Amino acid sequence: MEFPARLQELTDKVRQSKALVQTEEATKSAFIMPFLHLLGYDVFNPAEVVPEFTADVGIKKGEKVDFAILRDGQPVMLIECKCCGTTLNAGKCSQLFRYFHTLTTARIGILTNGTQYLFFTDLDKPNVMDQRPFMEFDLLNPDKVLIPELLKLSKANWDMAATLSAAAELKYTRALKTVLAEELQAPSDELVKLLASKVYDGTLTAKVREMFTGLTKRAFQQFINDQINDRLKSAMIDSQPVAEHAEGKMEMEAQEVPAEPKVVTTEDEHEAFHLVKSLLRRTVDPKRIAMRDTQSYCGVLLDDNNRKPICRLHFNGKQKYLGMFKADKSEERIPLASVDDIYTHAERLKATVLSYDSAEA
Repeated sequence: MEFPARLQELTDKVRQSKALVQTEEATKSAFIMPFLHLLGYDVFNPAEVVPEFTADVGIKKGEKVDFAILRDGQPVMLIECKCCGTTLNAGKCSQLFRYFHTLTTARIGILTNGTQYLFFTDLDKPNVMDQRPFMEFDLLNPDKVLIPELLKLSKANWDMAATLSAAAELKYTRALKTVLAEELQAPSDELVKLLASKVYDGTLTAKVREMFTGLTKRAFQQFINDQINDRLKSAMIDSQPVAEHAEGKMEMEAQEVPAEPKVVTTEDEHEAFHLVKSLLRRTVDPKRIAMRDTQSYCGVLLDDNNRKPICRLHFNGKQKYLGMFKADKSEERIPLASVDDIYTHAERLKATVLSYDSAEA
């Protein structure tokens, strides 16, 4: 069973039993340990998962963090647990902050209440855990875009370099979304002044700023509504039957034309595309990687250029194939047991991308 399906199973179980879990210990055993197992870690093997991990931190002796994930005998992830239903914030992970300063091998800190997982690292200052998480994963409402990032922290696909490379983008994108939501709800003076200065030539007096505060909020709301309406209209037009009309002649009864089969990009194709994009993040600017879906395959391209195929995803049949390209541009189809198998072809994907850039140099 592939990772998304197993994740959905865990989500369903958590939803069903959430009301029954009332203590921190119950949260650990019912929710958090199964989550670690989902990531491939043996929660009963002390060489991989250490509960109540103890270390001396400065003047504090014998402090414990709920779980530590080990690799090669060294802690790489620290997990602090709270009872299910507890509101999470950075102020509730004091042990993680202290451990980060001492345990230099631990680059990921996780604060969780069993349903929400806040992921921290040290982007702002080495060995000092950031105040803000770079990723928040909600087990009750999983974000499919974050699944490839979560997989990088799994036992089988551990890729700390790729995780840290993506962490900054995830962290600041998340922060910007929060700021945008706040600005939509209550535009700040700075934003009002900026936007007003672009459309108003007079002096921005207090009265004018007050007027533009209301105008800015309404303009945001109308802009979003217009975007939604445009999408709905476009969808309605696309779904209407095609009619033929003779120009300059009497209008004839519209006749339905059989609609061409629509291309549907599946969840697995989305997951595979984001996985490829993540694997190539340190090789090429992610913005240059594009996806074009067709009826027969889903193509991943460099610069959205058909002459620069990175790979093809043949996912329409029972057997999934990854299409890779040889030096002569012929395609080789490689069977995949799961989407995760794409990780094993990371170096070949990188070589393909580099070959295009070197040919243009």
